[in-house]
Amino acid sequence: MRVVICGGHGKTGRAVAAALRARGATAVPLGRADAVAGAAAGADAAYLIAPNLHPDEPALVAGWLDGLRTAGVTRVGYHSVAAPYAPDMPHHLGKARTEDLVRRSGLRWTVLQPGAYLQNLDLTGPVRVPYDVHAVFGFADLDEVGAAAATVLTGPGHEGATYELASRTATVAELAAEAGTTAERVPGPSGLGPVLDAMFAYYDRYGLPVGTRTLAHLLGKDHP
Repeated sequence: MRVVICGGHGKTGRAVAAALRARGATAVPLGRADAVAGAAAGADAAYLIAPNLHPDEPALVAGWLDGLRTAGVTRVGYHSVAAPYAPDMPHHLGKARTEDLVRRSGLRWTVLQPGAYLQNLDLTGPVRVPYDVHAVFGFADLDEVGAAAATVLTGPGHEGATYELASRTATVAELAAEAGTTAERVPGPSGLGPVLDAMFAYYDRYGLPVGTRTLAHLLGKDHP
């Protein structure tokens, strides 16, 4: 099986590619500017990963979908985010609009909605984040997300499905304590721009809880 990974050179793309190869599939990572139609010719499926905080993700993915249809690819997975329809987070709404494009693409689709990556937290020392360290999150392990993507693309029964993915439920404070360190909320605005400021304000108020049973089931970990 040959799978094209659009936007496949980042950490998520590398995790998906490794999981596909572990299943005997051929993974073909593409950059955002690569010509999808030519590279995808003869591929069995594609996985779409837009860069973080892309200013117009729907337009980017619409171009990829056009290229896939031209190449004759009929199976696609889309890498979205947990809680895509969150009006307080503009980049999440971009994911929601892109999900709609994927569902109306005419391709056989699956949407994955992972929570925040565990690997985004540096737990080797004191953890400082610009939101409430006691807010509840569904954290996703990057390798497990890659394995889930490979599972839905190479196995039957996942077409037309939307899966929220988390490896565990925890707060940043709990993760820090388990690692033998501390966590604190950084006071004041993040200073990283309005999109990230809006995201951190949302986290501060609501966290980003995600259930863990779906990912466990996809990876065969929910059986005794």
